[in-house]
Amino acid sequence: MRALLVAHERGTARFIQQGLARAGYAVDVAVDGQAGLNDVLGTDYDVIILDIVSPLIDGLRWLREFRTKRLKPPVLFLFSREGMEERLEFNLSTLNLEANDYLVKPFVFSELLVRLRSLLRRPSALTDTLLQVGDLEMDTVAHQVRWHNQEIHLSVREFALLEYLMRHSGQVLTRAQIAQQVWNFKYTSDTKVIDVYIGYLRRKLNQGAAKVPIQTVRGVGYRLSL
Repeated sequence: MRALLVAHERGTARFIQQGLARAGYAVDVAVDGQAGLNDVLGTDYDVIILDIVSPLIDGLRWLREFRTKRLKPPVLFLFSREGMEERLEFNLSTLNLEANDYLVKPFVFSELLVRLRSLLRRPSALTDTLLQVGDLEMDTVAHQVRWHNQEIHLSVREFALLEYLMRHSGQVLTRAQIAQQVWNFKYTSDTKVIDVYIGYLRRKLNQGAAKVPIQTVRGVGYRLSL
């Protein structure tokens, strides 16, 4: 899952980014509304988190422009506990703007994860949360994988890697693409983490008689082919 976090306050941004990364999200951070909107136009995000109380972000105006451009990822707004007036304005002004949900700061991080899972479950969410490639099935919200009806237990990193492979089944994915889109870091030729996690995935998925063909394309990257 790929998320965009638009937040001016560095402490809030760091707290959310680190927590989401541990939960398996690739997270991009924008410090103002215009930068966030530019990021959305250039990247397919599954969900957006927007801190509405910020000197550099007019949340309602941002949402109006966002929806005017017919962008559909679900949006979770963050309010400060003191921002009751802003929250009332939000409730009254966004009924026709397809705003999705809000959360009041400070919050327990597990509550943020619950809200995001709920948003991603809604029919209006842009991204499919139930994936199937042949007999390989994935529920990205429940964090479950089944292969020939047998549940496969994956770590957060393994799960994120397999999700990216499944969403691009049949395509050759370069190591640089995987590094950026799955784990949000820049690939260098001496980085072996992708090859290591491909090996982990192969071992877990190929324990039975049926094998999941994650093919190595020499000198390029990997392809899931079913």
